[in-house]
Amino acid sequence: QVQLLESGGGLVQPGGSLRLSCAASGSIFGIGAMAWYRQAPGKERELVSTITGDGITIYADSVKGRFTISRDNGKNTVYLEMNNLKPEDTAVYYCKGSFIKNMYDSWKDYWGKGALVTVSS
Repeated sequence: QVQLLESGGGLVQPGGSLRLSCAASGSIFGIGAMAWYRQAPGKERELVSTITGDGITIYADSVKGRFTISRDNGKNTVYLEMNNLKPEDTAVYYCKGSFIKNMYDSWKDYWGKGALVTVSS
């Protein structure tokens, strides 16, 4: 089993910045694509950004130019740097990653439990 733990959420004023981290632990042979999703109150969960194993990144239009996703394979960690935050960014942010537990396993997705980000003055 693979566990994902998000950290770095909290309260920030509009225009401020926050950095989320997601650390993976457990039985890990290989790590593939990783992504950040978010779910605002009363809204459906949506994809914020994804980063492939080769480092290729994709961003939702709503966060382009403001958010940056990155990864540190040596630490089994993915980051989401959020700048110029807006009230509409308020949501629970979830980390998702694709992992192989051993060389005979197939790719499987795992989810973190979420980190709350509140943007308010």
